[in-house]
Amino acid sequence: MTVNLTPKQEGFCYSYIETGNASEAYRLNYDVSNMKDATVVNAAYKLLQKGGIRARLEDLQTEHRERHNITIDSLTAMYLADREAARGVDQYSSAIAAVTGLAKLHGLITDKQKVDVSGKLDVVARLQKGREYARRS
Repeated sequence: MTVNLTPKQEGFCYSYIETGNASEAYRLNYDVSNMKDATVVNAAYKLLQKGGIRARLEDLQTEHRERHNITIDSLTAMYLADREAARGVDQYSSAIAAVTGLAKLHGLITDKQKVDVSGKLDVVARLQKGREYARRS
């Protein structure tokens, strides 16, 4: 599917695929020198909601998977092999990590994020947690 995006939008899509972080992708492709962090997060979120951006991201993700021949089945096989290898050498924490990764891959475990009613990530709470952690360290 061909999607007409601006060069900055196209760059945002590539950066998002590379980093997995919308805010970072936005910073890499747009002038954010006069923007607060919360504004960058909001702008990146809004960009991700655009149909053309979503379609382009899907295309890039498909290309990426095909290029690397990565499927749920191949990842499942890798996790199972890693689990067995770890158990074979009594590395039980590694075996547990493989099982956890497998469960996440299949949607049995999800990482939860606090989201406010407008659908934006609660950046303030995350920043406060970071400050609390820094004070304890």
